[in-house]
Amino acid sequence: MDSWWLFFAVGFGAQLVDGTLGMAYGVLSNTALMAIGLPPAHASALVHTAEIFTTSASAASHIYHRNVDWRLVARLGITGVLGAILGAWVLSNVEVTSARRFVYAYLLVMGLYILWKSMRITVEARKPAGWMALLGFAGGFLDASGGGGWGPMTTSTLVGSGYAPRYSVGSVNTTEFFVTAAAATTFFTELGAVALDHFFPLVLGGVLAAPFGGWLVKKVPAQKLMTAVGLLIVAVSVFQLLRAFQVPSLTDRRSRKNNRCCVSSLTMHLRGLAPLSGRVAGH
Repeated sequence: MDSWWLFFAVGFGAQLVDGTLGMAYGVLSNTALMAIGLPPAHASALVHTAEIFTTSASAASHIYHRNVDWRLVARLGITGVLGAILGAWVLSNVEVTSARRFVYAYLLVMGLYILWKSMRITVEARKPAGWMALLGFAGGFLDASGGGGWGPMTTSTLVGSGYAPRYSVGSVNTTEFFVTAAAATTFFTELGAVALDHFFPLVLGGVLAAPFGGWLVKKVPAQKLMTAVGLLIVAVSVFQLLRAFQVPSLTDRRSRKNNRCCVSSLTMHLRGLAPLSGRVAGH
């Protein structure tokens, strides 16, 4: 039962952040599940399957609170689905890791830019630009091929380009349902059904948190929401870059130091036994 509530808390917390700021369900839940002890492949498959239900609940909440610009959904959705299908197929059949370093470096710069812009510019609702379709394709591909990234890529670019945070978050969350459904279907076709261990508490937590996200994004002032988005993007990007470049943690360093000490002590001990073994052999 403790494990059940743990997965429930992961789903609830990750969806609350994602529904309010328009990003990070995949990143937060994947990180938490792997920290709990799930293998990376199991965690990624579980999250993508759960997102079908959490994104549908989140989309319904944003539609109810009128946070959705359907022009953005149309521009992002079609190419986002195509990118997700391609990304899921690539992840199922090809090894891709190095490209993600450049993507998260881009997101780090975008997050810093959004923080700078939140202190100087009041954003307004704008007409969808011509590059929106390309953004949808890139976001869908990144999300499916890397286990997360739709929100950070699309929300950060939209807000950084001057789109109102409320409608950016609502539209991105609504479009994510279609992108996730396409990715999950492709994963099922390529890899088969995922194990359902811990699936229900993860989904239940996310579905229950979804209405709060739609309400919060409507109530929080645009400047504060923009600052929160920027801070989250910077934090996620730095964390992912450290993982991509395999920067060792303090615990890893201590573990390696202890291992070296053990090896050194064992070597000295064996050297001390060598003369004794020679004398025994002589007898």
